Amino acid sequence: MKNSLSAESRRKMILSIVLAVICIIYVLPVLAVVLNSFKINTYVKTDTFAMPTGKMWAGFSNYIKGMTFGNYPFWKSVVFSVIITVLSTTLILLFTSMAAWYIARVNSIFCKVIYFLCVFSMVVPFQMVMFTLSKTADTLHLNTPWTIPVVYLGFGAGLAIFMFVGFVKSIPIAIEEAASIDGCGPLRTFFLVVLPMLKPTLISVGILEIMWVWNDYLLPVLVLDINKYRTIPIHIQYLQGSYGTVDLGAMMALIFLAIIPVVVFYLTCQKHIIRGVAAGAVKG
Repeated sequence: MKNSLSAESRRKMILSIVLAVICIIYVLPVLAVVLNSFKINTYVKTDTFAMPTGKMWAGFSNYIKGMTFGNYPFWKSVVFSVIITVLSTTLILLFTSMAAWYIARVNSIFCKVIYFLCVFSMVVPFQMVMFTLSKTADTLHLNTPWTIPVVYLGFGAGLAIFMFVGFVKSIPIAIEEAASIDGCGPLRTFFLVVLPMLKPTLISVGILEIMWVWNDYLLPVLVLDINKYRTIPIHIQYLQGSYGTVDLGAMMALIFLAIIPVVVFYLTCQKHIIRGVAAGAVKG
C-alpha cells in the first residue's frame, strides 16, 4: 500500500513538474513582451530578457509613441477591432446555434451533409481560399468593419456548429415537445427553451471566437481597405519609420496593450470553456 501511494505521489510530482515547465515556456514570450515594452529600442534586441533598469528604462514613452505614431490614430484601430469582434461573435453565436439546433433535430441526409461540410471546413487551410475570398469580398462589398463579420461567420461556423450540435443532442427532446404542446412555435421554442440551455456552450464558443477575431491579422489585411480601416494587429504592423525601420519598443508596448483585454477575458471565463467543451462532447 505504501509503495503504491509513493509511486502515485511520484507520478503526480513528475506530472506537476512537466506542466510547470510547459507553463513557463508559454509565459516566457508574454514576459518578454512586457519587459521589452519598457526598454529603449536599442536594447530590445541585445538584452531581450534583461530587466528594464538603468539606461535601458524607457518608462511609458514606448506606449505614448506607439499610440501617436503616424497619421492613423490608435483609438480608431481599437474602435474598429471592437466593432468587428462584437459583430462577428454575435453573428456566429446566433446563426450557428440556430443551425446546429436544426441539424441536430432534423434527421435528414441534407442536414448530415451540411454538418459534415461544416466539420470539414475546420481542416481547410485559410491560405487555400484567401485570394478568392479577397476578390469575392470586394465584389460583394464586404470590405468594411460592418460587413466583414459576414466573412468571419463563414470561417467560424465550422467549430461553432460542431460544438453546438454535440450539446443539443444531449438535451432531452421531451422539453421541446412540452413547449410545443404549450403553444410555442419553432422560434419561441428556440429562444425561450433551447437557447438558455445552451449557455455553457455559448460562453465557451464566444470566448474562442473573440480570441480568434480580436487577434486576427491576415483576414482584415486582405479584405479591408487598410488606408481607411485598420484593426489593432494591422496598426502594429505599420509601426515602421523611414527605410522600413521598426521601433520594437513601441511595437511591444502596443502588443501588450492588445493582449491585455483578451488575457483578462480568458482568465475570467476559462472555467466556462472547459464546461462547454465537456458538455458539447457528451454526444456528437
